[in-house]
Amino acid sequence: MDPILTIVAGATILTVIGVMSGGTFLLRIASGGLPFNGLQKTFFRAGHAHAGVLVLLGLVSLLLTSAAGAALVWQWASVGVLVSAILIPGGFFLSVLGRDPERPGRAIALLWAGVVVLAASLLAVGVGVIVAGVSALG
Repeated sequence: MDPILTIVAGATILTVIGVMSGGTFLLRIASGGLPFNGLQKTFFRAGHAHAGVLVLLGLVSLLLTSAAGAALVWQWASVGVLVSAILIPGGFFLSVLGRDPERPGRAIALLWAGVVVLAASLLAVGVGVIVAGVSALG
């Protein structure tokens, strides 16, 4: 694996500590310790879940492209998956900030940007792994 991507993977693993602390935040909300409305609770849960899953998917993408021997450009596509792990949860969290929002705010655009980045990145990762596999056949 490229040394820079190795550093990115290590730093990403450290971000899981932040995702874990988000879980304690959710427990405080669920126990009624923090006053949030239903929309906020739902979006906070969704943001937390997406953060955890997308961080793991990004790390798996990094490892898979590297293990398959994909060209470096395909390996770097995995970073897009990790970027979506910031954008999508950010859209969930930031769009419902405020005293008592009735609907998501403008920051919901981060979620949709993250969806586009995720789709493009997964397409590139999948193609890169397939190309590496086909190359290994010949």
